[in-house]
Amino acid sequence: MAEDSDLEKTEAATDKRIERAREEGKVAQSRELSTFIELMAAVLVLMTLGSFFSEKLMATMRRGLVFDRTSAFDPGMMMTRLTHELTGTMLAFLPLFGVMILAALAGPLLLAGWNLSWKAISPNLGKFNPIAGLKRIVSVNGLVELIKSLLKVALLGGIAVWVIWGYRDEMFSLVSEPLESGISHFSHMLLNTALYLVSAMLLIVAIDVPFQLWHYAKNLRMTKEEVKREAKESEGDPQIKARIRAAQREAARKRMMAAVPKADVIVTNPTHYAVALKYDQSRMAAPQIVAKGGGLVAERIIELGRENNVPLLQAPPLARALYRHADIGNEVPQRLYTAVAEVLAYVYQLRTPAYGAAPPKPPRNLPVPEDMDMPELEHA
Repeated sequence: MAEDSDLEKTEAATDKRIERAREEGKVAQSRELSTFIELMAAVLVLMTLGSFFSEKLMATMRRGLVFDRTSAFDPGMMMTRLTHELTGTMLAFLPLFGVMILAALAGPLLLAGWNLSWKAISPNLGKFNPIAGLKRIVSVNGLVELIKSLLKVALLGGIAVWVIWGYRDEMFSLVSEPLESGISHFSHMLLNTALYLVSAMLLIVAIDVPFQLWHYAKNLRMTKEEVKREAKESEGDPQIKARIRAAQREAARKRMMAAVPKADVIVTNPTHYAVALKYDQSRMAAPQIVAKGGGLVAERIIELGRENNVPLLQAPPLARALYRHADIGNEVPQRLYTAVAEVLAYVYQLRTPAYGAAPPKPPRNLPVPEDMDMPELEHA
């Protein structure tokens, strides 16, 4: 049962899955939204510039119906006039064409944002597979699209018939009106009909857009196994990452141990902690921690120090404070400068003893602030 649940697509798509789908050209789409925006744009343009378009059409009709005998018997002249009139009409309707192009781009842009996918437009012979096309037609999605199309045709067709039936008397009276008023009257009826249809389309869009978004998210759902596998691909296998971290820690430990023989002094606790210090007045503003460790690592640091004749100093409070408050490669905390200075002075006396003088005594009661000590960790 657990294996079956892992194979069910119950998980929401990850960002990587959504991005991969967009690269393949798979985005949420709603033909109804695009159709609605295009119809609305056309109606608004016609309502705004309708009189301008009517005047241009009337002028074209007048010029087209008036010609002299030369033009009537000269095919070349006829083609010239036809080209001129068609060009003028096309230029007059450029605002409508431009708005319709922008409206066609606005629909997909509003729903899925800008997405340019070369993979979606690249040749794919699989799209010409008749069996795959038949499966799409007889699928559940195909059935839903068929039902939706039938309902849309029934709704829009019913509204169109209702509106036209309401204008039946006015339409029959158009034949008795002058040309100009008849065209204006007919345009008014067409715009009203278009407004009713656009209003009905708004209802269809309000249903279709949420459905398309839900359907798109449903198709991109993933199984739990796919989510786990993608997480491993994105973040790396936890086992491999653990081995890498272990290798990094081992490399850092080796570098640290290689620095122990060059240290000036090793402060111990005496075995719980060991901190190796180095100070080069010409290169360092303050003494630095070159190695530190607890337990077995501390024992190894002490052992390396003895093998390389690095001075060892048992100073438990200072060792604990340095271990807790200083990282490898960093300078000694300022609050421990005085204590570390006494330790380095002791080491200097060890290395350069005065002739005939007794060996220096290790410093005791080093000034370590109480809040920087941590004796409780010795027994942890």
